[in-house]
Amino acid sequence: MTARRAKILPTRSELRILHALWDMGQGTVEEVTKHRGFSRPPNYKTTQTLLRIMEQKGLVRHVTRGRVFSFVPCVTREEVGKGAVRRLLDQTFGGSPAELLVNLLESASVDEAELEELESLIRKYRAQTKDLSGRVPRSNPPAS
Repeated sequence: MTARRAKILPTRSELRILHALWDMGQGTVEEVTKHRGFSRPPNYKTTQTLLRIMEQKGLVRHVTRGRVFSFVPCVTREEVGKGAVRRLLDQTFGGSPAELLVNLLESASVDEAELEELESLIRKYRAQTKDLSGRVPRSNPPAS
């Protein structure tokens, strides 16, 4: 993600359009509005306007396909996801991943299999970080 796009996260409506484009790879305004992922098809003109705004933000670009524009996403699901999580961490949890995880575990029903998966992911992350730096990362305990 470029430095400019790193700061721009899509709005909820833009994210719906991005999901359609990620599924299709690219699409015209009409193809986006007819995407099966929408519970209710969005308005054609609204979608067209949003795509132009998204293009100005660097979230999509267009290519000419015959006489119509076909829009292609310029950001990946992973880039948007990481940006959204970073914003959530900063704005809601003071930048603390531990606070986010504690809040998640206390507010949602997490079954044993999911807990084991989380523990496994943490072990893998520690191993990767240790391999890269030659040492185990220092953890910052949450403030009480």
